[in-house]
Amino acid sequence: MEFISQELDDYVCAHSENEPELLYELNRQTHINVMQPRMLSGHFQGRVLSMLSHMIQPENVLEIGTYTGYSALCFAEGLKKGGKIITIDRNEELEDIVNEYIAKSRCENKIECRIGDAMELIPQLTEEFDIVFIDADKSNYINYYNLVFDKVKKGGYIIIDNVLWSGKVLKEVDEKDIDTKVLVELNEMIHNDNRVQEVLLPIRDGLMIVRKK
Repeated sequence: MEFISQELDDYVCAHSENEPELLYELNRQTHINVMQPRMLSGHFQGRVLSMLSHMIQPENVLEIGTYTGYSALCFAEGLKKGGKIITIDRNEELEDIVNEYIAKSRCENKIECRIGDAMELIPQLTEEFDIVFIDADKSNYINYYNLVFDKVKKGGYIIIDNVLWSGKVLKEVDEKDIDTKVLVELNEMIHNDNRVQEVLLPIRDGLMIVRKK
């Protein structure tokens, strides 16, 4: 489902900050060599994440869903001096490309990659986070939100990708479609959560910005 025309999308990208050369290269390599390249944040959304990071200037970021490392590198652009990003993914096969581009960006001291099940790893974290970015398996989105909430600083942010799910959230949900069912429930749950302020941005596949009061 297209939320704006391709022509308008091209115009938006053309009038947003250019993708850094290294991220352009990673974007291209992901599309050439990795399955499901649509999972990549990409130029426009990546610039949005970078802008948010520069605005917030986080000390600690938690990312659930590394993929090829593109979004982590975007968050690293606005990271406070001495800050850290912990990024979690269960896919060991992408570890080499992630490490390659983290090294090329000279962010080895800023980005810590952990391979494993986020449901098991998140409870072990002792840090407080300024930003949590959720972009992993949709069936666990509510679980991730609940697991990270108390680890987010007051005034911190939870950013959640794919919350419009190609427009499926507007349609009658098949009980067997767990991903869509969870996303619909998540959007309603956040909207009714009086602990937060939220705005759902129609960027790409939907980006929910949640501020913890």
